[in-house]
Amino acid sequence: MRLIGPNGEQVGVIATSVALNLAKEANLDLVEVAPHAKPPVAKLIDYGKFKYNEKMKQREARRNQSTAEVKEIRFRLKIDDHDFEVKKGHVERFLNGGDKVKVTIMLRGREQSRPIGGVELLQRLADEVSESGTIEFAPKQEGRNIIMTLAPRGKKVHTQSEQRRRGAESRAERQARQAARLAAKQEAQAKAAAEAKEAIASQD
Repeated sequence: MRLIGPNGEQVGVIATSVALNLAKEANLDLVEVAPHAKPPVAKLIDYGKFKYNEKMKQREARRNQSTAEVKEIRFRLKIDDHDFEVKKGHVERFLNGGDKVKVTIMLRGREQSRPIGGVELLQRLADEVSESGTIEFAPKQEGRNIIMTLAPRGKKVHTQSEQRRRGAESRAERQARQAARLAAKQEAQAKAAAEAKEAIASQD
């Protein structure tokens, strides 16, 4: 097989038994990276570290995915002030949590003939929660309902981005410390691989 060292260096074409002995001496794993090549290619790696890094990459990818949901709040056209304030509080809470809000005004009977009242109510809501969200989709009548969608303001997105940035910096610091601890080990491993290569060359 063709062997690649832990730092990407080419060790050369050697017997599998020799590669296994080198892996054991260097306290590394022998992993095939191109089994169908001629000859097959294997690499000396710390498989545990490799799996850990893959896990961290997947976790970071999930963390960066958008987790925003669309919440729904329903109003009656003739809602009293107290209920309006309660529902407005729910809307603000959803927006501050980073979620979009679909607000629906349900029209009854004759109310359907004058939807302008529902539009005005939705506009009033949008104005009163303007610090937390903005209108993404303007009020629109759909059958017996008037619907409007509110989206969180950019500052919420920026806050989330800042939290992610700080988290990334913290993770980078931890990884840097880990890399420093492993540096000596990797240097020793590379030295062992080089010595093995020289020993193989002298045998030839």
